[in-house]
Amino acid sequence: MIQEALQPIREYFERIVELSDKDWGVFSSKLVRREFPKKTTLLKTGQVENYLSYIEKGITRFYIPKLDNDLTFEFEFETSWVSAYDSFLMQSPSVYDIETLTDTVLWSISYDDFQIAYMETDIGNKIGRLASEQLFLRKSRRELSLLNDTAEERYLKLITEERHLIKEIPLKYLASYIGVTPQALSRIRKRIT
Repeated sequence: MIQEALQPIREYFERIVELSDKDWGVFSSKLVRREFPKKTTLLKTGQVENYLSYIEKGITRFYIPKLDNDLTFEFEFETSWVSAYDSFLMQSPSVYDIETLTDTVLWSISYDDFQIAYMETDIGNKIGRLASEQLFLRKSRRELSLLNDTAEERYLKLITEERHLIKEIPLKYLASYIGVTPQALSRIRKRIT
């Protein structure tokens, strides 16, 4: 049952790297299934990120808590990785929060178990690299979008890439993510519909 549930993760890696059953057995034995209801804080500012997690189901939001309005800067969706990766790598306090926006199922590996996978498997480093590359590429795309795209273009990209999930995200978070007020987002939505 557990190996069946982990099959999508194995398939994700096998699209890029060949996995032996032995290496997959070691890595997958370190993964822990964690379920969270909607609006659960996974990590608070000041805590150290201890997990790298694959999202089986759900949506997460990364944000900087502010008195007036939180600053949302990232969403992660099903079949992607979620982690305050800078905190995870350095084992230092996070400077932002992560929360679930929907009921969420994660397959998580702890920092310590990840180090074991590095040492005990031939593919531990490759798996780590693949996860970190995915997180880095999303961050880079986001930064370039903020520098090059209008708020409307950022919104259109988001609904194009994650159309089936976007309806789960409250408008105030979408507005913060694209860098506008909720009222400005309403005007953008009216223009493009």
